[in-house]
Amino acid sequence: MMRSMLSVVFSAALVATPLLAWGQTAAPRTPAPAPTPAVTTASPAASAASAQQREALVRQDAQMSAAATQVASLIDAGRAGEVWDGASEVMRKAASRADFIQAMGADRQRLGALAQRAQPSVTRVQYTAGGAVPQGLYLNVSFATRFANSAQPVRELVSFRLDEDRTWRVSGYSVRPVGQ
Repeated sequence: MMRSMLSVVFSAALVATPLLAWGQTAAPRTPAPAPTPAVTTASPAASAASAQQREALVRQDAQMSAAATQVASLIDAGRAGEVWDGASEVMRKAASRADFIQAMGADRQRLGALAQRAQPSVTRVQYTAGGAVPQGLYLNVSFATRFANSAQPVRELVSFRLDEDRTWRVSGYSVRPVGQ
């Protein structure tokens, strides 16, 4: 679906976040069985690295949530063309600039003005070659969003892809009923 594809480049400080260990995935994971007490000992260095990775993920989540809010704000303001102009090549191949602008305008005309955007939720997923989504590492930021013409909140999703130059760029934007 063309209207689900979008991409934007943000300032290097915002999107050139280094690739980190990513514990969140699109599908829920079953918890591993609890290790026995003899296995739970870890060196202080390993614990420090783990804490640093968690802190880095929290910072990256905040930065990417801010970037997703910027993307959504551009769409809110009718500036979808600016979003497309900075798009990842993946997104630019999926929809022409004109088609993307038309689809965003149609969605917003149907939904009406922004009423409320909830706190973001961030997930990460790695896609392999040969699937419906181009291969790569993606970071998805979703919001439960209310619009003037929609009785129920919708799921607003801004997706970013870590492009070959190690820069995060927007690779998708969609609004769907919650649960889809």
